[in-house]
Amino acid sequence: MKVIILAGGFGTRISEESVFKPKPMIEIGGKPILWHIMKTYSYYGFNEFIICAGYKQHVIKEWFADYFLHTSDVTFDYTKRNNEIIVHNKHVEPWKVTIVDTGLNTQTGGRVKRIRDYVGDQTFMLTYGDAVGDINISELLAFHKSNKKIGTMSMYNFGQNKGVVEVGENGIIDAFREKSDIDGDLINIGFMVFEPQLFDYIEDDTTIFEKGPLLKLVDGKQLVGYVHRGYWQCMDTLREKQQLEKLWDSGKAPWKLWKD
Repeated sequence: MKVIILAGGFGTRISEESVFKPKPMIEIGGKPILWHIMKTYSYYGFNEFIICAGYKQHVIKEWFADYFLHTSDVTFDYTKRNNEIIVHNKHVEPWKVTIVDTGLNTQTGGRVKRIRDYVGDQTFMLTYGDAVGDINISELLAFHKSNKKIGTMSMYNFGQNKGVVEVGENGIIDAFREKSDIDGDLINIGFMVFEPQLFDYIEDDTTIFEKGPLLKLVDGKQLVGYVHRGYWQCMDTLREKQQLEKLWDSGKAPWKLWKD
């Protein structure tokens, strides 16, 4: 089954780094967050990826073009007056990666529509290229199959990150308490599964995925929600990037399911 990753946006909210590269290529622990996302899927046996690129798409292509050399020991031998390259200790992921330039200003739905020919007539997975989590992909897929709908969307209760103040009538404070699951709303965190009928719900490059096809699926009772109760974190800001980096450096990154 193919995994589609949206990686074409401008990443304006983390412009400190996205001015130089696409947001999915911003690094956590020396590897792009895109790599971390792919490693999560690969852990569950899904190794074929289609990356919907756009802004600075050449950076993504060049990184994967050099990945083999970057993960291996290499000897460059010029003694015979030519360039002989000897690769030692080869290490590459078992990935097949297709990078598609889906346009600079194309909206999220339009990007998905543009890779239709690469997906074919089969179930596929779709996620965003800027968030990590310890989502159980096998469980998610089983949930999707059991509901027999066109789409399944993973949801997460991001909750509050501070203590909660309970206020009664006339603004009188009734109590202070710690946050709980009831204090937040369920949000779309990506990690979605779709049947190929989804493409028929997308009009053109101007279609915003979250406002077009997802709403149509809701109207037709064709979208179900899978609630993820583990760890999830997006990387919209430099502060969030630093939080992820700190977790990775500590050796306790919750999304790192794989072994080195």
